[in-house]
Amino acid sequence: MTETTTKAKNFFWQDIFNRRILICVFTGFSSGLPLYFLINLIPAWLRSEGVDLKTIGLFSIIGFPFTWKFLWSPLMDVIRLPWLGRRRGWMFVTQVALLCVLLSYMKLNPQNDMFLIMKISLLVAFFAASQDIVLDAFRREILPDNELGLGNAVHVNAYRVAALVPGSLSLILADIYPWSTVFLITALFMLPGLFMTLFLAREPRLPKTAPKTLQETVIEPFQEFLTRKGLSGALLVLTFIFLYKLGDSMATALATPFYLDMGFSKEDIGLIAKNAGLWPTIIAGILGGIWMIKLGINRALWLFGVVQVVSILGFAWLAYDGPFAVIRLSQRLTLAAVIGFEAVGVGLGTAAFVAYMARETNPAFTATQLALFTSLAAVPRTFMNAGAGFLIEKMGYLNFFWLCFLLAFPGMLLLFKVAPWNQRTE
Repeated sequence: MTETTTKAKNFFWQDIFNRRILICVFTGFSSGLPLYFLINLIPAWLRSEGVDLKTIGLFSIIGFPFTWKFLWSPLMDVIRLPWLGRRRGWMFVTQVALLCVLLSYMKLNPQNDMFLIMKISLLVAFFAASQDIVLDAFRREILPDNELGLGNAVHVNAYRVAALVPGSLSLILADIYPWSTVFLITALFMLPGLFMTLFLAREPRLPKTAPKTLQETVIEPFQEFLTRKGLSGALLVLTFIFLYKLGDSMATALATPFYLDMGFSKEDIGLIAKNAGLWPTIIAGILGGIWMIKLGINRALWLFGVVQVVSILGFAWLAYDGPFAVIRLSQRLTLAAVIGFEAVGVGLGTAAFVAYMARETNPAFTATQLALFTSLAAVPRTFMNAGAGFLIEKMGYLNFFWLCFLLAFPGMLLLFKVAPWNQRTE
């Protein structure tokens, strides 16, 4: 082996194992926990307490802060808190707020406190969206361009692993302990991200071209994006961001109530999600992130997107076989296959998608431009998913999942324009 080859391999492994990539593990976990608390644990809690599917589906409207966070993202660019720095100060504030708000569910009951639950859930969504603004900006600023694919793959897969706390561990605990204890334990999983902010993260350097006034922070990010892409190019990028994950987002909107309606217990869902969802997510995330270094973001969007689309068919398969009067080993294996494939497909697709959005930003306007992109990407999850309960009751689960499968194709077709296979821009 030549000295040049040895050095190249050393640099490759240094790209994979470094402080920046480790931080992406914590940013992903901290970002995913409150979101999956809202979309996995809360629907399971409400359904187990007798709340109907229409109400649970409408409950997703409380996620509207994720679609409007670009409105207050300029404030987080220009206002510097007097502790920890421009990014870490906001990270600390939002993470402490989330810990406190998640703990407040301990005293609530869906039969008596539904309006209060909605208000508190809205606060969770607001602080989670605000945390996402600063975590996305922080991650973009610490990652060099050649690490965007891997760093965002690690972030997204840590984000997916975080889903196993409210979507698996908490459901297992719910069959053993009262819901107040479940909410306490779940909320405490915000602490690793808080410790990362205090002890591991280092404040990134402020770009020389970064805006210094609120007017510059509000106007220039949008002006720069339109100037750089042109009006038609900008609209094309924004349309793609809206459509790329529309199908899988709708398919997973009411996943936990769907599993319950198929006859599985909370313990079944929790244990199977832990074993079938965790390891495929971790392994696929590591391999996909490394592969993305070689593939580039464009090709990853194509290949990972195909896996993401096909994973929707797993839900249709389960809906075709169910609901089950008696849960046997074969049904548990089917559920494991559906959860595992969904974890791999959606995890890989999201990793490439997040890397693409980060690539489309200008480092001088990270927070505002990324907030705009991720807000648009959250629209299907918030507003379109709100009608999922109505669609399911009208169409049935099977036809609903076929609809989700068809809705996944427009975003894939736009790849011909926004991310051609043979164009490598990294």
